[in-house]
Amino acid sequence: KALVVTAPARLRASLDGLSSDRLVRRCGRLRPARPLTATSAMKQALHLLAQRWIRLTAEMTAIEADLERVTSTVAPELVEALGVGPVVAATLLVTASDQPQRLTSEAGFAALCGVSPIPASSGKTNRHRLNRGGDRQANSALHHIVIVRLRYDQRTRAYMERRIGEGLSKLEVIRCLKRYVAREVFALLKSQMRAPAQETA
Repeated sequence: KALVVTAPARLRASLDGLSSDRLVRRCGRLRPARPLTATSAMKQALHLLAQRWIRLTAEMTAIEADLERVTSTVAPELVEALGVGPVVAATLLVTASDQPQRLTSEAGFAALCGVSPIPASSGKTNRHRLNRGGDRQANSALHHIVIVRLRYDQRTRAYMERRIGEGLSKLEVIRCLKRYVAREVFALLKSQMRAPAQETA
């Protein structure tokens, strides 16, 4: 899109107003003319970028399909939880398997994901702040789950409204929600880890 903005006026007019998908398809069909001019050079650059976008998108789609198959096989209950897709499930599974010693307790898993509350009280104010430590990818995965639930889950939205009414900020409520989600994910991961052991026995 940045290239389109700087393209010659005639070429820019032919691409203006297109959605991202249509723009990529249109640029992928561009054929630079000879001799080389500013317009044909821009067409070539747009064509090459569009073709790369198409290839990478196809590769990403294939990888996500593989992730969906693997995560649905390894942790079907986790994948079925609201807000957890293949990428989020894979991220949490990698975090759990990288440091299995941290899965001995729910609090340990929360600390591993950087969602354990950190006291930030002063004077008569009793509050906690966001944890900036832990595995940031796992933290991002939990954040994604919370954001999806705030959009689609009535109980989560009601909790947000109630806690904001109690004086908490939106970020503080999201911190609380991430901690609750970590508790749920921990239980799912522990049950999933027990299942293969029982099958082996």
